[in-house]
Amino acid sequence: MAKKKTVFVCRECGYETSKWLGKCPQCGTWSSMEEVEIEPETSRPSAGTVRAKPKDISKIVSLKNVEKQKIVRIVSGIGELDRVLGGGIVPGSVILAGGEPGIGKSTLFLQMADKLSAEHKVLYASGEESQEQVALRFRRLGLRSDISFMAETELDEILAAANYLKPEILIIDSIQTVFDPELASSAGSVTQVRECASRLVRYAKTTGSSVVIIGHVTREGNIAGPRVLEHLVDTVLYFEGETQSAFRILRAVKNRFGSTNEIGVFDMKNEGMEEVTNPSKAMLDQRLKDVAGSCTYCALEGSRSVLLEIEALVSETSFGNARRMTAGVDYNRVSLIIAVLEKKIGLKLYNQDIYVNVGGGMKVSDTAMDLAIAVSIISSFRNRVVSSDTAVFGEIGLTGEVRNINQADKRILEAKRMGIKKIILPAGNLSGKQEGIELVGVRTIYDVLEHIF
Repeated sequence: MAKKKTVFVCRECGYETSKWLGKCPQCGTWSSMEEVEIEPETSRPSAGTVRAKPKDISKIVSLKNVEKQKIVRIVSGIGELDRVLGGGIVPGSVILAGGEPGIGKSTLFLQMADKLSAEHKVLYASGEESQEQVALRFRRLGLRSDISFMAETELDEILAAANYLKPEILIIDSIQTVFDPELASSAGSVTQVRECASRLVRYAKTTGSSVVIIGHVTREGNIAGPRVLEHLVDTVLYFEGETQSAFRILRAVKNRFGSTNEIGVFDMKNEGMEEVTNPSKAMLDQRLKDVAGSCTYCALEGSRSVLLEIEALVSETSFGNARRMTAGVDYNRVSLIIAVLEKKIGLKLYNQDIYVNVGGGMKVSDTAMDLAIAVSIISSFRNRVVSSDTAVFGEIGLTGEVRNINQADKRILEAKRMGIKKIILPAGNLSGKQEGIELVGVRTIYDVLEHIF
């Protein structure tokens, strides 16, 4: 009998090593290495003895001769969710949704199950809450449909119930509480999460039922378990936003059947997750108008343009080293912009604490936000107000030039729709005049100062 091999796997990131380590060298987490037994490889012919042809030669086909099939998606009834998924749920697909505790994962998918159950058979399996707890939330949300529910943590029982009911949608809440009794490790371990997810994927592909897997996240914001978990599924969704904030951002970081740039915006209320169909209005409604350190910017998320408020606070430091903090924007990018402002404009920011924030809990990585960040920092530093009717977008180079951005026309149309009167943008993106709005093209940061302050 072959001897079993033992490896140590990080439960946070899936890093494997042959010996135990106190700290994972890949993600830096302490005491996260778990011992995992690997089944010995079965005996196989030597590499030199390869069959002359495969067992089933019909599996070899020409791609140009494969007939195109029309995918009929299942519309969830929640417009923002369908937008992120690419138009709805694809039959036989596996969706993995992650987010911090209390951000609204279970609430959203319980609402989705309620809407789908009117025309489709849905099975909701919860390993975290009892029937009474889920029923209490069900009534609080005002839901009334007939949803098949079971409180179970054993995967065999869940799949047996699914084979009996044959649902079109199977929801697992959550993957960290489900376990396979044939494995010796406890629920939530790397081995259990990986094997349970693999069995759920096989179930979806063989039966054609769609599976929604809800997962916890680690301290770094990644879905708990090995990274292979994200590679197994078809779609990976992440909830963004602070639990204290009302807004929730649903973003697809992987989607085999649609775009990964789309976002869905929700408002967390007592009645559940409510769709925000006009995110620009929702993001700008709560801002104070005509205050120093505030600037309007138009972000592009997939096919949607969203107006956001970029806030900056600059104040003289009380300590030896100036402090820099960011929320919703890359810290290194802000440091680069500060360096350009110090070198090219002569702003003395070395003794100033600088805080930059994106309003509404959004996380933006678009370089077109550079100019808005620079303007908000200058506005706060000089205590000069930028008009709330003015929007700014453009990329800043290291020499102080303002570079062109992509899809400027869509940003301009969204800004015009929201009542913006003046837009500062790269000169290369000027394509003509727009009625009802003033477009000002700039080539350097100096031009921006001239037109705004």
